[in-house]
Amino acid sequence: MMELILGSQSPRRRELLERIGLSFTVLTADIDETKYETDDPIQTVCRICEAKARAVAARLTAQGVSPAGKLILTSDTIVVLDGQIMGKPHDPAEAQQMLTALSGREHAVYTAFSLLPAEADLGHGRHTEYEKTLVRFRALTREEILAYIASGEPMDKAGAYGIQGLGAMLVEAIHGDFFTVMGLPLCRVAQRLKDYGIDALSASGAGAADDAH
Repeated sequence: MMELILGSQSPRRRELLERIGLSFTVLTADIDETKYETDDPIQTVCRICEAKARAVAARLTAQGVSPAGKLILTSDTIVVLDGQIMGKPHDPAEAQQMLTALSGREHAVYTAFSLLPAEADLGHGRHTEYEKTLVRFRALTREEILAYIASGEPMDKAGAYGIQGLGAMLVEAIHGDFFTVMGLPLCRVAQRLKDYGIDALSASGAGAADDAH
């Protein structure tokens, strides 16, 4: 089985992988995401995701770590309203603008993920795909928006909200995969990992059988 490396600082993505029983290490590398932005949200989220994976692979090499048997997983999430990409707010004022715009509206959340074998000559190559989920906010009052911002939750999240936290009280409905909104489409990721010899479901079943004995 390949060793999985998560190239993300997101505690939510770490939590999701842990939920399905995967073992992994975390190694991140900073990139300038603005270099990969385009007018196309799908192209943007996929390009950022792939750039993150290449940066993590380069960091492994720089650290003198053998890439043999290592698989890098990276992910990126963007929120899109009226064709405009909403990133993470830079300050409370920008968070208020985003949440006001989302109030009472439906928007799209795109999450892409890349799988990149750290060893260049490995038989399997890079794989990137994305998932799209539609999210509708209920109508929010100014007081509710300000109270949510005061919680601090919006400041490190695309679109200025997190569906898995207090932001759940803002969301009226979703159409699609919940985990895509949370930051990692688990079903798709688990299926693609099997192509690299990592089967989370079988591993979980084996663990349960061992526990039974």
